[in-house]
Amino acid sequence: MSHTPEAAHPDSHPHGSGNSAEHPYRWRVLALLCLAQFMLIADVTVINVALPTIGEDLGLDGSGLTWVVTAYTLFFGSLLLLGGRLADVVGKLRAFLAGLTVFTAASVASGLAAGGGMLIAARSAQGIGAALMSPAALALVTALFRGPDRNKALGVWAAIGGAGSAVGVLLGGVFVSGPGWEWVFFINVPVGLVALFGVPALLGNSPDPAAPSGLAGSLDLAGALTLTAAPGLLVYGSVQARDHGFDAPGAWLPLIGAVLSAVAFVAVERRVPEPLVRLAIFARRSLVGGSVVMLAASGLLIASFFLSSFYVQHVLGFSALKTGLVFLPVAVAITLGAHVASHLVVRRGWRPVGSVAFALTAVGAALLTRLDADSGVWTDLVPGFTLLALALGTAFVCATTAAMNGLPHQDMGLASGLVSTAHELGAALGVAVISAIAGASLEGGGAGAAAGTGGFDNAFTACAIIAAVVAALGVLLLPVGRPDPAQGPVTAH
Repeated sequence: MSHTPEAAHPDSHPHGSGNSAEHPYRWRVLALLCLAQFMLIADVTVINVALPTIGEDLGLDGSGLTWVVTAYTLFFGSLLLLGGRLADVVGKLRAFLAGLTVFTAASVASGLAAGGGMLIAARSAQGIGAALMSPAALALVTALFRGPDRNKALGVWAAIGGAGSAVGVLLGGVFVSGPGWEWVFFINVPVGLVALFGVPALLGNSPDPAAPSGLAGSLDLAGALTLTAAPGLLVYGSVQARDHGFDAPGAWLPLIGAVLSAVAFVAVERRVPEPLVRLAIFARRSLVGGSVVMLAASGLLIASFFLSSFYVQHVLGFSALKTGLVFLPVAVAITLGAHVASHLVVRRGWRPVGSVAFALTAVGAALLTRLDADSGVWTDLVPGFTLLALALGTAFVCATTAAMNGLPHQDMGLASGLVSTAHELGAALGVAVISAIAGASLEGGGAGAAAGTGGFDNAFTACAIIAAVVAALGVLLLPVGRPDPAQGPVTAH
């Protein structure tokens, strides 16, 4: 047996044991990892339907409710690259279990929150746990599978990411109308415990080594600080712009700070001996292109859920449960799109599949620009939204498989962190920017109806334009080629 197993069989085992045989329980482990990831993604949208009830019970105004949503995606997205690096340093399984523990405990605290401040703090802690757990889980998935099985596994992973967003809205309606909004968070506890004990039990006693150097010496804390500050300030400035306009100092000062933090991050990474992100990795077109596509797809999908949830509840007057049921066809469409994409990318390649997916997304968003106070939810909202979701389900698979294509074993944690960062920051930025365009139409109760539905039209028009631009740029963003059906993902040209 080789003493350098990762070099000999870079994809043979999630912990680098050197065993050339695939893990006998890899599909069971995949199921548990996907269940945990589903929980993380669902928590992005599950809160939307519950917000009015939470605001009433905890005395939160519109700004406070915004941060209940944003705190999670902000910390999730901002810390994901650090989480990916930690997965490389301390080991994938260790990082996964640590993040899952934090997330589960924070879910308990969220459900027990007696005030708005406690809830926002607990949601922030959920985001921190998710940032540590998600890239480690994806790195485990990528390392567990080889050849065509890896394509199938990544397709399932991408489908979970898309469907979790849709099913989260449905679950939110069920819990708010049933046992109460607290169960939006309590439901995470049994799921977290099953994964916490099940994953290590299935993987057995396989080694999960950390990097050779010590933890403190291996982590680029200055890079982590500047990298966290850049998206954090960007999201904060976008939220402030939505509430006060882009000309308000509270909006443009954080946006300038985001740019300066990004510049500082690049400068730090050029100087430190062990950077958080090796800037040379951005020379991989497949990784950069896949991450940009993921950013756009996630932003469009979550923003569409945000807009549609407000429209259905505050304009059409649907209850929380009925609102959740409206999005059931959307969940099915995302899953179907991801399933179809797992076959299409192998046959046709990343560029044509990605471009067509965003072109169909633009058509779906354009159909939603006709909504008004007299529109029918099943005749006017659901058809366009379902088409948009079907196309974005395809885009998620295209983005994930392209980004993870041909990566060396030592970069899997970092690359999965980049992909997941794009997903979460896309969600945060999508909601912030699109809600700013929608404006007064997003006010609750009768105020929203009184303000008219023109804001929804403008916002969905912006979604259509963004999707059309990404469709046109698909030939530049995505790599040439396709996954090899015999050998798994191939290096793109």
